[in-house]
Amino acid sequence: MIEIGVPLVRGLIAEQFPEWAGLDVRPVAIGGWCNRTFHLGDTMLVRLPSAERYVAQVEKEHRYLPALGPRLPLPIPVPLGLGKPGEGYPWPWSVYAWIAGDRSSLRTIADLTVFAEDVADFLLALWKIDASDGPPAGTHNFFRGGSLEVYDAETRRSIDILSGEIDVPLIAEIWERALASTWKDRPVWVHGDVSEGNLLAHDGRLAAVIDFGNSGIGDPACDLVIAWTLFDERAARAFRNRVELDAETWERARGWCLWKALITVAGEPGTNPLVKEQHRRWIDRIVADHLTRT
Repeated sequence: MIEIGVPLVRGLIAEQFPEWAGLDVRPVAIGGWCNRTFHLGDTMLVRLPSAERYVAQVEKEHRYLPALGPRLPLPIPVPLGLGKPGEGYPWPWSVYAWIAGDRSSLRTIADLTVFAEDVADFLLALWKIDASDGPPAGTHNFFRGGSLEVYDAETRRSIDILSGEIDVPLIAEIWERALASTWKDRPVWVHGDVSEGNLLAHDGRLAAVIDFGNSGIGDPACDLVIAWTLFDERAARAFRNRVELDAETWERARGWCLWKALITVAGEPGTNPLVKEQHRRWIDRIVADHLTRT
């Protein structure tokens, strides 16, 4: 187990970026799961992968974010330095410019419908960027933008575990409909993790989009999950109308959300009960949406 803390970050900065060695290092209040994140002074942050499975995302972000940023309507992370293994830490790591804003939530969003339209506009801009040189879905982004078939066995196992708590035939039908179609248009850039923690709000509006570790090219269905995880019915309708994607893409989007919700609720004993309850609510919303549209 690697101890990723302030002493390690200070040592890495002093060794590899001595020009920043005098800056204060302190943990970010909510630092994320895939990476450990620290303030570096007042205008930068340091991100270190927390496990080997996230390492490929470092080089990917450094390669592609400088090209994506100028083409997008809102700020995204700007890489400032690519660190290498050192001080007992075995993987590459990053220094980024700090982006001001609050984690999006019902507390920080002024109007959820307006916010949903802001998210849609950002995604529409992202999907329009030339994706010919982008990385196809794979292990680097946990297959975001790719086929849900990758998670078929895991999802069905979770359905079996939860058979006493859910309507198995109905949940299986939603999952199978998600598997039944594919994206037939050109591959597009996808963010891969459009969630509350990766959307920053300022003055109640969407101000920035962060953490492109799960980005890649392919099917945009994975970017629609927020319709069930954050938006209420009115905001979700506005979001759906704004992105103007076909019904089959929305079925695959339901599949992405259902997979995540099922594996979380069916997860290992000791999983945070509040997290499980949140994901149960996602399942309820997915089912309600499915029944409304079939």
